[in-house]
Amino acid sequence: MDASQRGALMLVRVIALALLGWSIVNFALYLAITQHDHADMQIIPCLLKFLPGLIGIILLIKARALAEWIADKLEE
Repeated sequence: MDASQRGALMLVRVIALALLGWSIVNFALYLAITQHDHADMQIIPCLLKFLPGLIGIILLIKARALAEWIADKLEE
């Protein structure tokens, strides 16, 4: 694995972890707000707040293939 592929792999992993972190913080804030307001949690907002996390998980699974594709595009 050369330097461009390692850099692309690091970029993909950072973006995936940022999406996961964003999703966790967003869900935690939603949980705190609903408990503070004594409201019931609804399933649709919970699912919508987890979508970035799902994308992050998919990015982590496909990280190597995506990094190779990015490295190939950068070399052209």
